[in-house]
Amino acid sequence: MTDLKRTTLYDLHIANGAKMVPFAGYEMPVQYPLGVLKEHQHTRDKAGLFDVSHMGQLRLTGPDYATIAAAVEALVPVDAQGLAEGRQRYGFLTNSDGGILDDLMFANRGDHIFMVVNAGCKDADIAHLRAHLPQDVMLEEITNRALIALQGPAAEAVLSQLDPRAADMRFMDVFDLMLGGVTCWVSRSGYTGEDGYEISVPSENAAPLAEKLLAHPDVEPIGLGARDSLRLEAGLCLYGHDITEKTTPVEAGLTWAMQKARRAGGAREGGFPGAAAILTQMAKGPARKRVGLAPEGRAPMREGVKLFASETGDDLIGEITSGGFGPTVQGPVAMGYVTAHYSPDGTVIYGDLRGRRQPVRVVPLPFTPARFKR
Repeated sequence: MTDLKRTTLYDLHIANGAKMVPFAGYEMPVQYPLGVLKEHQHTRDKAGLFDVSHMGQLRLTGPDYATIAAAVEALVPVDAQGLAEGRQRYGFLTNSDGGILDDLMFANRGDHIFMVVNAGCKDADIAHLRAHLPQDVMLEEITNRALIALQGPAAEAVLSQLDPRAADMRFMDVFDLMLGGVTCWVSRSGYTGEDGYEISVPSENAAPLAEKLLAHPDVEPIGLGARDSLRLEAGLCLYGHDITEKTTPVEAGLTWAMQKARRAGGAREGGFPGAAAILTQMAKGPARKRVGLAPEGRAPMREGVKLFASETGDDLIGEITSGGFGPTVQGPVAMGYVTAHYSPDGTVIYGDLRGRRQPVRVVPLPFTPARFKR
């Protein structure tokens, strides 16, 4: 792993007994001595601390917020101009075919937009943004801050001990909080389906803050293994797997993130890459859809498993894009794409598992209800 980057918290991971693996160009903790299953359940029951410093943190500046937001809307099919100060939204960069280049979070910080993008897409995203933003909107990659996530039902109580204003935040609020004597940019959001926070902290203060949080009896360090099982149970997409340049927001079931202003008939209809393809799919329906899948039995069905309409025929109708064992639901869970005809909840299809077809039921997402603080 000699060519891999390390986050600011690398030494802390080693000190806590983490097993490190390559991920998106970084050495990242996949699990700690507690183990993936217990880390998963601890996050559901109390609070887990995740290092997400490999993600890209970006700042977009310009003459005023309206100018910056209009520039973002030319690349993202989401309402940035109508986003209130101190609030955050989920969005995605699209290409000319309507495919998803990356999914991201962006916040209105008054005089700038703060954006967080996926680690594996970071360099491509920065190049794409710089190539398409107008001259009066500048993009800066923030390289002197770490990013950590505190997730789970105890997260509010834990963080409120450091700054009581944490309890005042709603889902998708963004505040400046004083945590351990340091100003941190904090959003009430995350990637687990649980209540929690994502915390941007100056790099030199990241380890002391993480240690302070881990000193709380309700907080454990959590690795990539449990992060993946948590987000899968929550029905959340993983870029490069459930969403790619070949999938549109409509196929992926992400049109909830496209506000009325950007849709057909809206005040700022279209105007983003792939608008014609995306708005046509929204009007007519896509040929395939992302669905939740519950394999029968105990054997998980993982990414790449082919899906068929019948137990014996050659009628290939889709493929699993994420799958594994759901510790909370105590059974196998998966997501994938199927032709629209087979997408209604309750439909029974078949997954080819090592040459044998096993029944799979189409089920609603998420597998575990979200517990965000609205």
